[in-house]
Amino acid sequence: MQRFINPTPDQWKGLTQRGSASYASLEPLAKEVFDDVAQSGDQALMNYTEKFDKVKLEDFSVSAEEIEVAKSRVPEKLKLAIQKAKDNIYRFHTAQKTKEVKVETQMGVNCWQKKLPIEKVGLYIPGGSAPLFSTILMLAIPAQVAGCSEVVLCSPPDANGKLPDVILYTANLCGVDTIFKV
Repeated sequence: MQRFINPTPDQWKGLTQRGSASYASLEPLAKEVFDDVAQSGDQALMNYTEKFDKVKLEDFSVSAEEIEVAKSRVPEKLKLAIQKAKDNIYRFHTAQKTKEVKVETQMGVNCWQKKLPIEKVGLYIPGGSAPLFSTILMLAIPAQVAGCSEVVLCSPPDANGKLPDVILYTANLCGVDTIFKV
């Protein structure tokens, strides 16, 4: 990682530009991956995990034991901060819930709005050098508040075939118990 301390104003523009990739440039690779997974299933996922994450896995599932070990290793101060964030996010999304709205727009014409949860939700949590456990909070809590019956989390493993402890802790805290290292 390159560090900049007190950059000059003429450096600011270059330092604040975000990288971008067009969909058109990524589409062929995405299509290749989707087609490969559709044709070869888990074997394709194993191959891509080995290729991109540099680890060979026979099983993508995170076990209950892995979750318990991870929970024991997360520092208490971090647990408290995550719990506070969870409570705040839960409160915000709960306030968004509304009752069914019914309106008779004209005689005999009834319209209504009813919010229903998506039955199954998949969450992708990026891996890498900074475990983005906040992404779990921002995705899993709205799904929980909405009443989604199944929430599945996927995140790429590290070179040892593991997910960061804080990812597993936060997922468990948010009621996500189906977790895959992929």
